[in-house]
Amino acid sequence: MKLMYKSVLFVLLGITPLFAQENTTYQKPPASILQLADFERAPSVIMDTKKEWMLLTYRNTYKSLDDLNQEELRLGGLRINPVTNISSTVTYMNNIKVRRIKDKNIIQVQGLPQNPKISNLSWSPDEKKMTFTHTTATGVELWILDIATAKATKLTDANLNANLGNPVNWFRDGQSLLVKMLPKNRPALIDAKKDLPNGPIVSTSEGKVSQNRTYQDLLKNRTDEANFENITTSELYRIGLDGKSSLFKAADMYAGETFSPDGNYLLVTVLQKPFSYIVPLNRFPQKTTVYDLNGKEVKVVNEVPLTEIMPKGFMAVRKGKRSMNWRNDAPATLFFAEALDEGNPENKVEFRDQLYLWSAPFTANPTPLVKTQQRFSDIIWGNDKIAIVSDSWYDTRNTKTYLINPSNPSEAPKVIWDRNEQDIYSDPGNFETVKNVYGKRVLALENDNAFLIGAGYTKNGQFPFIDEFNIKTLKTKRLYQSAYTDKMESIFSIEDFKKGDVLVLIQSKSEFPNYYFRNIKKKNQLTQVTDFANPFESIKNVYKEVIKYKRKDGVELSGTLYLP
Repeated sequence: MKLMYKSVLFVLLGITPLFAQENTTYQKPPASILQLADFERAPSVIMDTKKEWMLLTYRNTYKSLDDLNQEELRLGGLRINPVTNISSTVTYMNNIKVRRIKDKNIIQVQGLPQNPKISNLSWSPDEKKMTFTHTTATGVELWILDIATAKATKLTDANLNANLGNPVNWFRDGQSLLVKMLPKNRPALIDAKKDLPNGPIVSTSEGKVSQNRTYQDLLKNRTDEANFENITTSELYRIGLDGKSSLFKAADMYAGETFSPDGNYLLVTVLQKPFSYIVPLNRFPQKTTVYDLNGKEVKVVNEVPLTEIMPKGFMAVRKGKRSMNWRNDAPATLFFAEALDEGNPENKVEFRDQLYLWSAPFTANPTPLVKTQQRFSDIIWGNDKIAIVSDSWYDTRNTKTYLINPSNPSEAPKVIWDRNEQDIYSDPGNFETVKNVYGKRVLALENDNAFLIGAGYTKNGQFPFIDEFNIKTLKTKRLYQSAYTDKMESIFSIEDFKKGDVLVLIQSKSEFPNYYFRNIKKKNQLTQVTDFANPFESIKNVYKEVIKYKRKDGVELSGTLYLP
């Protein structure tokens, strides 16, 4: 028996090294399965406002192992790559092609970098050019694409700071760009593993009640604070299309930059200290300032303290100015909201929010515009006499839509809709917008009529529609409704209100999604715009049936059978 045991042990010991020496690599499945899993993704489509040009952007079906294995720093609610200074969650494009929509010839963009990792696309004001960023192994570069010639050119080295989003804004003249760059004297990040604390972290409570959710990726210590300040600090540069640059504003924690519609002012928001260990960066102290085109301060328009303590409830907001932005239909006018209930949903008041207007040069006080019964949620600017305002309340799921006259705040708002936002059957749709002389989106108006594009959910299926909405009577008229029962039609935009041209996307179980122009005034005539191939052609005729059967022991079973 002892001899047999030794023999078995010898055999096992002899086999063990064979397992350790194997060097198995990733294997590929059979071709029939591989072509379904490793398919070529159809490009995404970007069109200019006039629908003259189409950009086709391509990306990999899956992220590479290198991308998944990249370094990641999680601070203050951000997840960034500390080597490249861009979000670690970005999905990159790997190619761009250009096509004039009326032609079918697709042109490959020339001059793109090798192994492109493209993101942050942005049209120029005249939509003749487009900027984009390319992420290299060491950082983020700025590139520009000329649409007509389909040629790309690099404008900067890999020194952009994209940790807080798109680092590029176009000046109104379309000849220069405002770009967030890494400071030239930027210190190295502190290695948290080597930086030992000098003492304990002490948090104090002032005895005030506050309800905070659990946030991810918060700051935890002084090292995190120093690294957060490091990764969010940028210098603002003005860069011409020829690549020449000049410093616009010195280094700061720039969190948002927006030009006024006329291009004469710049609204800039910067993060400030103290930071917090219990809330993310959007609740850190902020300061918002308006500058002129020379970088000279015009007016500090908002200062927000650290907001760690908030009232209870989903509709709780902080006190003071919030949702500040430019009014799209005016040259240089800010609008913002302020809570009338101290931001506390439990306070019983007639109106929850007040909207204000504040015109350049901001020497006068802001003027009241309208009060909302619930929490302000959105505004669509039309012109001096028309704007659409909406509010909502989470507890009741109620949303109201109002028609207001911006030129006459004393005129009572007209309630257009008062509905449950979860009732998709009663959804009236979204108002269509167009670009105005400033290149900003405003309410599309034709002879006192606005237009609504709706998803069209009904008890019998989904049938998207276009309605005409009369501003004076507040009544709607159906202009078009999809009649497909075997296809899905999505309405994207109305391209020509007088001719009736509409951009739609049509797909079915066997037809890959493609874009069409539909003319709703010419018997709903369709003109195909794209012709993307179906990467799953081999299984387009597959269908399923539910089969029921009884096991030998009498148990009723069912299963799904895929045919053929």
